[in-house]
Amino acid sequence: MFEDPTLLASIVLQNGDGPSQVDQWGTFLEAVRRTLEPTLLAIIVVGIVLGLILGAIPGLGAVLGMTIVLPLTIVVDSDIALVLLVSIYSGALYGASISAILVNVPGTVAAAATTFDGYTMTQAGQSREALETSAAASALGGSLTMLLLFVAVPYLIPIVLAFGAPQVFLLALFGIVMIGVIASQDSTFKGITVGLFGVLVMTIGVSHITPQVRYTFGVMGLYNGLSIVAILIGMFALGEMLRIADTPASLVKEGASITGKQFDGVRNVLSNKFLTIKSALIGMVIGAIPGAGAGAANFFSYTEAVRSSSNPDEFGNANPLGVIAAESSNNSSVAGSLIPVLSFGIPGSASTAVLLGGFIVHGINPGVEMFTTNLHITYTMILALLLGNVLILGAGLFVITRIGSIITDIDTDILIPIILVFAIIGAIGIRSNWWDLVTVFVFGIIAFYMKLYNYSVIALVLGAVLSPIIESNLLRSLQLSQGSPVIFVNDPLSLLLVLLIVAFLVSSFVWPQLKDDNPFTSRSDR
Repeated sequence: MFEDPTLLASIVLQNGDGPSQVDQWGTFLEAVRRTLEPTLLAIIVVGIVLGLILGAIPGLGAVLGMTIVLPLTIVVDSDIALVLLVSIYSGALYGASISAILVNVPGTVAAAATTFDGYTMTQAGQSREALETSAAASALGGSLTMLLLFVAVPYLIPIVLAFGAPQVFLLALFGIVMIGVIASQDSTFKGITVGLFGVLVMTIGVSHITPQVRYTFGVMGLYNGLSIVAILIGMFALGEMLRIADTPASLVKEGASITGKQFDGVRNVLSNKFLTIKSALIGMVIGAIPGAGAGAANFFSYTEAVRSSSNPDEFGNANPLGVIAAESSNNSSVAGSLIPVLSFGIPGSASTAVLLGGFIVHGINPGVEMFTTNLHITYTMILALLLGNVLILGAGLFVITRIGSIITDIDTDILIPIILVFAIIGAIGIRSNWWDLVTVFVFGIIAFYMKLYNYSVIALVLGAVLSPIIESNLLRSLQLSQGSPVIFVNDPLSLLLVLLIVAFLVSSFVWPQLKDDNPFTSRSDR
């Protein structure tokens, strides 16, 4: 009916509670004013710096930082909280490249492909050039895709409106299946089972839809259900600290000295703009796919750069093009990962699952509201990430090239007790409920043993985060159809989602080799 998405957006906005299309620019200008306030600028700087440091220390990363900070944001405005979370997310993706380049140990899987050429450049005495190349590629790729996301906002509204309760239920189920297929290391069945277990644990307590009490076993502390924030802290903070404490050897090697000419890295990126743009677009597309994330984007972009190069043999031998391809893609995945979260509340990675936890804590409902009544928050997040990319470039050119080796030498034994203290404070602070502290310890232990036996932690977390979406939209769909399951296949969009779910399930059995030696299986984009 509507061929022009902006026309449909205008009608939706005019008939809803949000601003009219004419006032969208007013909302944008208000977001600009808000972003440039000293408080929010300081929050962006703090988030980028914190993410950069955590990303540079192998074993930590964005998820840990976001999880620890999340409960502390309850006392601030929602836009400040979300800006802080996405700034940590973006900063950590760049930070992961620092240790990848200097000591050949990526801070997270999102920088694994960066080691191929980044560390060999360090060995060749070009560590400064490698760090600058990483910073410039990350900043340019991230900025480009954020601008694309800004342009896409009006076009997302008709897509969101096409999804009713049956389609949202199927999309959430598709997310769990994708995580099971992609992120489980040795068994799709294990991955999907863990995801469904995550859905189940969030049904504990009094239902928010019906007055039914479920799985409390007479324990009064369970009547209010489990806190998603406590689960996140347990799985990502306590569980990760237990894993690190159980690791006998140091996580990092001895720091490398930083040598080479200044600004050579910037020249590398500017002279290879096509590669940077192509890798950024790949990162954005892959980032929007649940279960893929920055780790997948990192490898896909690097592989594509090798495939399309006239001199593929030069990759892996101190070739700056390898660093450009890897780093412009992982930071660009942030823009892609925001699309399903903002549009449907469907996180595709561990980091976006924590971000969705931030939406839940602050009472924000992803979906049409993010493009109407909460459009100012959407614009503020995009603008904050744009400014964050400028900070990443500045940090990479003038700070990291001087102190990068110091960051990679930070002793994790010092950080573990500090992180645990913040985890405990955060767990109790959200609801002032001691059962939340019990939840943290229980799920921390569960996460530790899940990693020990190759179960996907992100699959459980994604299931827990998606549980309210799955339950509410399933019940709403069955109410609309008077209990008939035909509602899930009686329109083209629903049928397409069902076919995608079946296709992914079949692919995991018909082509199991697709998962063999997968560099980002059983990982998150921490």
